[in-house]
Amino acid sequence: MPLPHRSSKIFAAALALAALFALPAAQAQDRIKLKAIGQPLATGLIQKNKEQPFFENFATRTGLPIDVDYKPIDTLGIKDTEQLRVMKAGLFDLVSLRVSQNSRDEPTILGLDLVGAAPDYATGRKVAKAYFDTVDARLQQQFGVKLLGVWPFGPQILFCKKPVAKLADIKGMKVRVYDQNLAKFIEMVGGTPVPISFADTHQSLSLGVVDCAITGPSSANSAGWPEVTTHQLPIGFQMALNGYGMTMKSWNALKPEQQAKLKSAFDGLTDEVWKYSEELFQDALNCNAGKDPCTTGKKFNLVNVPVTPSDLELVRSAVSKVSLPVWAEVCDKSNAACSKTWQATVAPVLGLK
Repeated sequence: MPLPHRSSKIFAAALALAALFALPAAQAQDRIKLKAIGQPLATGLIQKNKEQPFFENFATRTGLPIDVDYKPIDTLGIKDTEQLRVMKAGLFDLVSLRVSQNSRDEPTILGLDLVGAAPDYATGRKVAKAYFDTVDARLQQQFGVKLLGVWPFGPQILFCKKPVAKLADIKGMKVRVYDQNLAKFIEMVGGTPVPISFADTHQSLSLGVVDCAITGPSSANSAGWPEVTTHQLPIGFQMALNGYGMTMKSWNALKPEQQAKLKSAFDGLTDEVWKYSEELFQDALNCNAGKDPCTTGKKFNLVNVPVTPSDLELVRSAVSKVSLPVWAEVCDKSNAACSKTWQATVAPVLGLK
């Protein structure tokens, strides 16, 4: 009876064919898919040239079977002040965490970036290293988020549409700020702090809602702030430290050797950003003032105001006079050991007693 024999052959062939087609599907199922919140597109070159390529080539950069759906936060309809909340809710797996903007939800993290504590890159690195474990532990405890790295946009400086020759000249002026710590410092100098999101600042300067605004020179260049300002005072109020975080659920789903690979890849990325940020800072200052070399931005003609020793001292004094006491009062309410831990970890790095 040849027919059954022939049909069993066909059946076997069909099974083999099905198995062949199922193989890529099975392999595809082995791949991990994660959703990531990125920095706003408006912030410029670090997001564009370092962060986005890393996430879009995640499997190659980490050596892991992970594909990431990466979206800059200003394309998601989520406020940058809500990142920790949406991570806690499990809506995303990875976040490019905007530290100052999320400090209302978790004041502890602002200890990375108190006004006056990190006026330059070398000090910023020391602060980030000294405070990393504290932030990591707190984010895990409160939000189920593991900290994978810390990096800087770079020194946040002053841009004004009215002439300034020194910091004290902002007395009576309205100044765009992005966190409470900075707001208190601006008040101390005599200015009126106005909290405005980065995306809305260009228009606010243009319409005269504010007279001055604070950000990094590269971000300002990318967002066209020199079109609506006349002066830049390159004194670093804060280092604008940011972080990369991952939900503990996604982290714990990885094997220990995969976790090690992932952490190593983020170490590499953050190290790249530290170096790139410093290159951008000096280049963008040149571009904003219409000087050479200017390779990363558009040339404008801002007046570059020289930083005086007394202004440097004023900013440095902010830590003990304003930023630490103001922050400690808020932070200790939600985290009893907050300022005590900072005093034990960061203060020695800054030579504070």
